Amino acid sequence: MFNQHVADHRILEVIIRSPDSVLDDIVVECSDLTWNEVFLAIDRLSRKGVLKLAPKGEGHYAIQLSSHVLEEARHQALV
Repeated sequence: MFNQHVADHRILEVIIRSPDSVLDDIVVECSDLTWNEVFLAIDRLSRKGVLKLAPKGEGHYAIQLSSHVLEEARHQALV
């Protein structure tokens, strides 16, 4: 059964490890998830402001952590 928390966590791991990944890269890295599960998780995380999509070319978008999430991570690393 699909677990949103697990999907979100897996996708965030991939994006942290490989910034500017595109959807197809993430689908390959998260082979335990379906394409639909990855797409829905990216959509959910971008609507929450955790991720942002940046145009990378015709129909392709780089998926990145949003700036406020990066700032929080840096702040936590300093504490």
